Amino acid sequence: MKDSAIIRTTSKILIPFVIVFGLYVIINGADSVGGGFQGGAVLAAAFIVRWLILPNREISVRYMKIVERILLLALFASGMLLLGHEMAMTYLQGRVWMIAANLMIGVKVACGLTIIFYRFVFIESR
Repeated sequence: MKDSAIIRTTSKILIPFVIVFGLYVIINGADSVGGGFQGGAVLAAAFIVRWLILPNREISVRYMKIVERILLLALFASGMLLLGHEMAMTYLQGRVWMIAANLMIGVKVACGLTIIFYRFVFIESR
């Protein structure tokens, strides 16, 4: 791909809006359509576009794998700790739990899809 100033500038302007939209989808997923997976996919798209405009600045895949694993364990642990207590939650506690679970899932999906993209670009393209 040729280095285009228009694409680079437009992408740099749009990436913060894509990240905010991804977070909006994750947080608003407790009330409407969307949630962790959809918002995580939008966040992963921001990482991928960032790589497309700045391919020399790599993201550490090793740290993304660690974050992904920690969030998966945190999601399992929090689910196990709250097992049987969800019916005793107040409305506010349930909302906080739902938003926290969606955030963990969203960041985990964003890390996972970004790792898959980097794997295809750097390992499978050889």
